[in-house]
Formats: sequence, structure tokens, C-alpha cells
Amino acid sequence: MKTHLELSDVCMDFPTPKGTFNALHHINLKVAQGEFLSLIGHSGCGKSTVLNIVAGLLKATQGGIIVNGHEVNSPGPDRGMVFQNHSLLPWLTVYGNVALAVRQVFGGKKTRAEQREWIEHNLELVNMAHAMDKRPHEISGGMKQRVGIARALSMQPQILLMDEPFGALDALTRAQLQDSLMEIQARLGTTVLMVTHDVDEAVLLSDRVVMLNVGPGATIGKVLDVDLPRPRERLALAESADYHHCRAEILHFLYAGHSASTAEPAPAPAAGAGESRLHLLPKKVANG
Repeated sequence: MKTHLELSDVCMDFPTPKGTFNALHHINLKVAQGEFLSLIGHSGCGKSTVLNIVAGLLKATQGGIIVNGHEVNSPGPDRGMVFQNHSLLPWLTVYGNVALAVRQVFGGKKTRAEQREWIEHNLELVNMAHAMDKRPHEISGGMKQRVGIARALSMQPQILLMDEPFGALDALTRAQLQDSLMEIQARLGTTVLMVTHDVDEAVLLSDRVVMLNVGPGATIGKVLDVDLPRPRERLALAESADYHHCRAEILHFLYAGHSASTAEPAPAPAAGAGESRLHLLPKKVANG
């Protein structure tokens, strides 16, 4: 498939009082059009830094980001961002928060009526049209995240960037939003790059899972192809040997990375089908 997004020899250094800190070291990655790719690794390994560089919020010290053959160095509507914190403006309604993005991107290109239709369309995509007149304090955390996704999608981005978008939600709300995201991505064919700490989430949603080594100087340690048929049903996957194999591959990588970065002995992870996130790792690892 055609390469949509490319990270070419990306390095990232940050100045500190003790000298330069090398966060990322020669990251090379190609993402195909319509691919869902997850970044996973221990806390502090540079996952969010990668996402912020792709978003144009940070400029790489070396190397660059290429989208459709063109290098990008600044934020743009072709890359929509969804944060762990919904980042909604509290004085605006649900409709107003999405309208802010639509007017920024489509002001002068769409009439007022067309803009309203487009805002309502994106709220319907995330099942939030019924709450368009409510303000953020009047809706739940999961609903706020739905609005954040609608706002990002309303810019018609070629690439959707997601930084632990469901990390602060309860398990049931998280599962519902994961299912919604799979449906939306299948419908729109958007390229998605997502940061997560949740092993089960990475396997459920992704076409590939990119595992980053422990920093400083974090690199790509392993890339796992998730060859599971779509659409994916989480209950059916609970009985899938291929699903559990993918899950075990990621857990083994994370556990080995933790063992290599600390001299502390720890028991090997157990393969419990009902456990999620990093629960199979030592508590110290799961909490980052």
C-alpha cells in the first residue's frame, strides 16, 4: 500500500540543566494510507514525543516527518489531534467546541448552513448530536472524549493522532469508545497513529503495534503485525489463539525491557485472558 506518513531518521534532544537529554534516537517508520498503528512502551520512552513531532507541535532535532511526500514542520488541519484530556472550552457548548475547529478550517470555504450541517454530521458520527447544546460540565468524561474526537474529525484530517485518548475512562466507557473508534475508522478510512499503555487496546484496534525501547535514546525495538480479521469483536477475540499470541508478544517485549533497565528480579508474566492493560507486568512497570 502507498506510504501516507513517514518518520525519517527522527531524533529529539531536549536541553536540561545537566546537559542535553536524547529522548529519541533515529526513529524510522512508514505508515500506510488507512492503517491503524499504535505506539506502546514504558512511561518516558518518548511515545508522546513522537506524536507531538508528527503533529508539528515539536520540531525534531534531526530528521523529519513526511506526509504524502511532503515534509511538514508545523501543525496543520491534515493532522487532527485527540488528547487524553478532552481539552474542551468550558464556556462553549458541545456544538460550539466543534464549531471552533470547523470555522478555523472551513471559514470562507463553506457557507454557514454547510458548516452547521458538517458540525452536526460529525457529532452524529460519535453519537453526540443529542447533547449539542450542553456544556462540558453537563456531560460525562466519555461524552467529552467523543466531542474531542468529533472536533478532530471535523477538520477532515488525513491522519488522526491520539494520545492515550481513553486512558482516564472507566473500563466500560473505554470499551464503548474503542468500538466506536473502530466503526468510525472503518467508515472513513482515516490513518490513525495512537499512543497507548493498554496492551489489549493496542491488539484490538491496531493493524500494527510499534514497541519503543526504554529511553534515553529510545528507538523502535519491535514492530508487530496484528493479523486479525476485521471487523473485530472483543468477545470473539477472547477465544482467539492469534489474539493471545499478539498480546503475549507485546507483554514479553515490555517485560524484557523492564528487566534490562533495572537489575531487580521479577517473576515472569502470567497469561491471564481476563486481565488488561499492563496488569500482567510487575506493579512498578504497569504504573510507569
